[in-house]
Amino acid sequence: MMRPGFTAPVENAQACFRAVLDAISRPGRVQILTLGLTPPAPLDIATAAVLLTLVDAETPLSHDAGAEADSWLRFHCGSPMAAVGEAAFVLATGKPPALAGLPAGSEEEPERGATLVLQVASLEAGTGWRLTGPGIEHEHRLNARGMPAGFISEWAAQRGRFPCGVDIILCAGDRVAALPRGTRIEEG
Repeated sequence: MMRPGFTAPVENAQACFRAVLDAISRPGRVQILTLGLTPPAPLDIATAAVLLTLVDAETPLSHDAGAEADSWLRFHCGSPMAAVGEAAFVLATGKPPALAGLPAGSEEEPERGATLVLQVASLEAGTGWRLTGPGIEHEHRLNARGMPAGFISEWAAQRGRFPCGVDIILCAGDRVAALPRGTRIEEG
């Protein structure tokens, strides 16, 4: 049986969209989603909500979430499935693909860079990485537990392609944070 999506589709999508916008405009700030959503495993509430809000029938999606999540995403989002290198959104619930292998846009169309929705073990503000850059007055601190080894160096390499590059939305449980491509990350 197909699990339901948002219980109040308009209100829930609006609340999630506001949370994602806040997360993107304030990199490293953790937003909490309070939604009545029960997605299939392995999707967390935040991961499912972000996809229900941002992905639609015109948004190519690639994911590693398995068959039940695939059916659920196809039914609720209607998005066409695509290869990682051709997707506008890439969902990683396990080991994420290399950032260099994701669409980065072009000098003429940097907005065509992919968004990686990365499900991690936990998100906590106030400790961890030191984030600086656009949207951050001085610095933000973010502890994203469950990130892949070598992520900081991979992120630094992709920042060198700015304004092209990949944006990341981090999800853990009911929490969301974002790392827009212009954000600088240093170990805490």
